[in-house]
Amino acid sequence: MTVLSSSPSSANATARCTGSPGRARPGQRATRSGVLLLVLAVTLSAFGVGCSDGSEASTETDSAEPLGLGKEVTMPIAAVTTTVLDPGAEPRATLRPALEPNSTQQVTLSTNHHIEQQIGTQAVRDISPPAVTIPLTARAGADGVELTLGTVTSPDPALAKALLPADGSHAGFDISELGAITALRLTPKPATPDVARAALEQSFYQAVYQSIAFPDDPVGEGAIWTVRQQVSGSVPLEQVTTATLAHRDGNLLTIELDVTQTPKSTVWHLPNEAGQLEIMDYLMHGTGVITVDLGLPLPVSGSVQVGGKQSYRDLNSAVTLSQTLRTQVQWGA
Repeated sequence: MTVLSSSPSSANATARCTGSPGRARPGQRATRSGVLLLVLAVTLSAFGVGCSDGSEASTETDSAEPLGLGKEVTMPIAAVTTTVLDPGAEPRATLRPALEPNSTQQVTLSTNHHIEQQIGTQAVRDISPPAVTIPLTARAGADGVELTLGTVTSPDPALAKALLPADGSHAGFDISELGAITALRLTPKPATPDVARAALEQSFYQAVYQSIAFPDDPVGEGAIWTVRQQVSGSVPLEQVTTATLAHRDGNLLTIELDVTQTPKSTVWHLPNEAGQLEIMDYLMHGTGVITVDLGLPLPVSGSVQVGGKQSYRDLNSAVTLSQTLRTQVQWGA
């Protein structure tokens, strides 16, 4: 399995951050659209979820209630389609995970999501959520990978404190024969507060939705194939990842990645029937290199950065929302 960000849970995250907007009260109609744009802005990001102000979200941890109560939650991941563009040089062979049952690996997942936002002519605001680093112990199972979380850290002191109870939590990936992730499983410790769970969910989605399935046909060095996948969410996206097998040494693969995302609709339907936003411009693109061992559950090392600009317009008020985004997903020791 090769794993590199997107979040299909944007609507859920919005509900946690804002609650249901409901109907505008008298006197609010003139400002309602602008307020909704501000409150829901981060959910427009294709590479993460969060509240409208990252600093506020990360500091309100004392009142957060435990979420999930230690029960496993399974989230299906959209199917992928792979197409070989160039089979590469001889010798060629099929690429498949070759995991020995109960084999283990120590690896660290780090995610950093940067968002700058402008509403109308207002000043540009940095609403980036805090970065997160997750030490993982991965164990190969019959149908996928079981993960045990170590001490999760963040440069944001409040979020770092909220993440402490998550030490020892579990997660997992269901994996197809071609290495595609078909489901994400999360089992947080009962004491893990909502804000910490949301941060973990965001980080795993940022990794999972850049997973790379292997082609069905035999390939050699220099091979190029595409992986197409729909990223679920309030704005359905089509993601196309072009993978190039730059080098192979036995089970050790170096893969170069080129990622693009495009919306499948011209309109974003806001959660809780709060209205619609017209998608005026949407361009997300990124590149990176990862190293994987077919005999290990997770990538050995690598980094992928995806970013771009997005702009939206409220159909009722003509207020515009612009965002500049950059997400980095990194694997390493």
